[in-house]
Amino acid sequence: MKLTQGCFSFLPDLTDDQITRQVQYCLTNGWAVNIEFTDDPHPRNTYWEMWGLPMFDLQDAAGVMMELAECRRVYGARYIRISGFDSSHGWESVRISFLVNRPPQEAEFDLVRQEVGGRAIRYTTVRRQVAHAST
Repeated sequence: MKLTQGCFSFLPDLTDDQITRQVQYCLTNGWAVNIEFTDDPHPRNTYWEMWGLPMFDLQDAAGVMMELAECRRVYGARYIRISGFDSSHGWESVRISFLVNRPPQEAEFDLVRQEVGGRAIRYTTVRRQVAHAST
């Protein structure tokens, strides 16, 4: 199951050239770019680990791509995303976020429905346990 989080999530995975163009778009707009990684892509897990500090005041996407290559080397079996943060007054928020790396085995989730009082229904996202083949 392909995890769908962030921009471009329903498209095929971005190539490095396409990632470079998106990063350059962020930099051209004056947004800080950061790289994050996780092994827990649950939709409510908003606290991914940061790879270094956010990159402010860069002009060229090559610096971000060098950091991405190093992050992939160290954490290649995890999810990695790039975010562009707009610090301008009135926004002060992430304007773009997209996955740039996926683990070989994607996480899978189930939607569990629970009926509660007053005929209300609650939904919970639960990570599916992957069955490992025995040797």
